[in-house]
Amino acid sequence: MTEMYLLERFGSLPERRPQPAPRPGPGEVLLRIRACGLNFADLLMLEGRYQDMPDLPFVPGIEAAGEIAALGPDVTAPGMAPGARVAVFGHAGGLARAGCFPAADCVVLPEAMPFGHAAAFQVAYGTSHLALDHAARLRAGETLLVTGAAGGVGLTAVEIGKLMGARVIAVARGPERLAVARAAGADHLIDSARDDLRDAVRALGGADVVYDAVGGETFMAALRAARPGGRMLAIGFAGGAVQQVPANLLLVKNIAVIGFYFGGYRRFAPDLLGQSLLTLLDWYAAGRLRPHIGATLPFDRALEGLEMLRARRATGKIVVTMEDEAG
Repeated sequence: MTEMYLLERFGSLPERRPQPAPRPGPGEVLLRIRACGLNFADLLMLEGRYQDMPDLPFVPGIEAAGEIAALGPDVTAPGMAPGARVAVFGHAGGLARAGCFPAADCVVLPEAMPFGHAAAFQVAYGTSHLALDHAARLRAGETLLVTGAAGGVGLTAVEIGKLMGARVIAVARGPERLAVARAAGADHLIDSARDDLRDAVRALGGADVVYDAVGGETFMAALRAARPGGRMLAIGFAGGAVQQVPANLLLVKNIAVIGFYFGGYRRFAPDLLGQSLLTLLDWYAAGRLRPHIGATLPFDRALEGLEMLRARRATGKIVVTMEDEAG
């Protein structure tokens, strides 16, 4: 038997319960999970509102790390062997002490990477790197505006934007969250609780690329502050409202709006996703990236972590560990 959090009805909370130990099928590995990173997508899945839903019942958690305990038949992915330390970005299954995942979705970890960092790495850094480098074609010397810059994904956009040579404007609520964005490399700070976003960005000369995971009025204010020829990345709608973009404004200012869903790359461009992840792991091994873990909670407090995520009470990522330590 093993423990897992199981969701049986949308709109409810998953329940922690013992279940029969899973067995890996063809092409799968059995993972002894050590840590699970929580994401906004997990909240949407609990409500049945995510764009890529697993069937009920399911175990939430799209991002996890641990050790391979066993291999199913026909596993050919490189590095997959019992005892290997890996991270997985999957459909679900991370909030459990053990689970089965496609070997093709797993990546071998650098020796120095603890499980807590690994569980907080793929979605946030992968989203920001692919969005900025591939989708928006951010160039050195350009100005990058990041909304929600103290969140799990926003912080990585600040960090990667600086690594790519951009001038970074970070938007977050309150001085404590802005201080976290500053520590990640932001050049300029805008307090969304008191500053007018459009006026503040315009005073700084506008933005070439906007990385927006908030949506709604925040997206619209950033759009009006974008420079002619700018690129708007629609990453998500953490603010709860989905904006209706006026096409006439896009036309007049020659602005491109680019929708970006990291999970979609698993299907239509897995090689591109894999190359991006290898680049990011190399940067991590070289000390150029350092995941910001805002809260680490034990397995029996996983529901508390989901509520912290919903209420935005933590900066960076929230990680649930299956042992006393994430490493």
